[in-house]
Amino acid sequence: MYVCDHCGQESAKWIGKCPACGQWNTFKEVKVADQRRTLTATTAAASAGHLLRRNRVLRLSDIAAHDDPRIDMHDAELNRVLGGGLVPGSIVLLGGEPGIGKSTLSLQTMLRLTDQRVLYVSGEESAHQLKMRAQRLSSGGLPADDHFLLLCENSLEAIFDHIREVQPQLVVIDSIQTIATEDVESSAGSIAQVRECAAALLRFAKTSGVPVILIGHITKEGTLAGPKILEHIVDTVIQFEGDQHYMYRILRSIKNRFGSTSELGIYEMQQTGLRQVSNPSELLLTDSHDGLSGVAISSAIEGVRPFLVETQALVSSAAYGTPQRSATGFDQRRLNMLLAVLEKRVGFKLMQKDVFLNIAGGLRVTDMAMDLSVIAAVLSSNVDTPIEEGWCMCGEVGLSGEVRPVARIEQRIAEAEKLGFQHIILPRLNLSALDRKKFHIELVPVRKVEEALRALFG
Repeated sequence: MYVCDHCGQESAKWIGKCPACGQWNTFKEVKVADQRRTLTATTAAASAGHLLRRNRVLRLSDIAAHDDPRIDMHDAELNRVLGGGLVPGSIVLLGGEPGIGKSTLSLQTMLRLTDQRVLYVSGEESAHQLKMRAQRLSSGGLPADDHFLLLCENSLEAIFDHIREVQPQLVVIDSIQTIATEDVESSAGSIAQVRECAAALLRFAKTSGVPVILIGHITKEGTLAGPKILEHIVDTVIQFEGDQHYMYRILRSIKNRFGSTSELGIYEMQQTGLRQVSNPSELLLTDSHDGLSGVAISSAIEGVRPFLVETQALVSSAAYGTPQRSATGFDQRRLNMLLAVLEKRVGFKLMQKDVFLNIAGGLRVTDMAMDLSVIAAVLSSNVDTPIEEGWCMCGEVGLSGEVRPVARIEQRIAEAEKLGFQHIILPRLNLSALDRKKFHIELVPVRKVEEALRALFG
């Protein structure tokens, strides 16, 4: 049969354009194994089944309602993204670009799990390379016990044989694109191989209760390598992202059956591995921007974590006639809308100006409360007037120029006060359910964009 490489749609014949996702020339031929052969004991799925107990039909009333205790990963950032820890019997997909630190994150986390017997399966590196990396990541020395087991293998059948022998409590596959099964004749990393190997590992995880962590590569288009069905099979998809030119790495949850998808973890890449960033606000703010125009501080929230982020803007005359609009770390269409509001409702003509926007630190923020700081930074650069030190802001801007209320305003104010800011601009509608007496920072409520700009620039 033929399978779409982009979305996993199946077809009995080759099609030029996928009817599901609309992509062209994405159908690849997949050889389907014989039905009789898949029922034999030599298949990878049957090899996984021999390790497990047989499933039986259950009534809903017979199932215990208590939650299984999650596995503590001894990493506060990773636990937050997973929803409180690793769920027993779950299968997790960790994706990221080459060289971003996926293997470093997984290896240093597994070395800390001294209370779990971990089997780390590597299909890309040799045992000597992993030993050198483990020594670099373990500044206090490698653990003396045998809780961490290493296996360099590409055959799925051989992996299940070793699992039967050592009986691990956690399995890590690095990476799923390098594992192959004998039941599929194509090479490792193909659609059929990824599908069959992931399905066999899923059955093993669900029936044995042993969690499995899969590491996957990111293609040039920014999607997980292999068919899209890989994301449908797993329980949790977390993506490790960041700019290689910056030291910060963002761990973001894309899909999570056991927790929220709005959480993120922040790491700092160092020579000895990844360091958890418990207070990202101090790292995302530069020490001194006094006297510099085009810089505004916003109080943003990703998940349940508030942090202050620096918004930088540059406005200059269009040199080639056609103005450019560029945004790094911020939605480009959102920037165009805010520039239209600034021109229509406030009266600043930016039609013949180039506008460049950047979120400092290589961070990508999707919080709508960034709108007010974006407008303030653009206007500050346009009139070449810096914003006074000690001011921060938060608020969503509507098409009519009004400042709309934002969620979790108390956490935003508390974060700004903790870092020493004296003034914060916030939507007026947020004041109704706010106790102003418990804050020592000056609250500046605004209803329209003009009021916020008047408070900043006079």
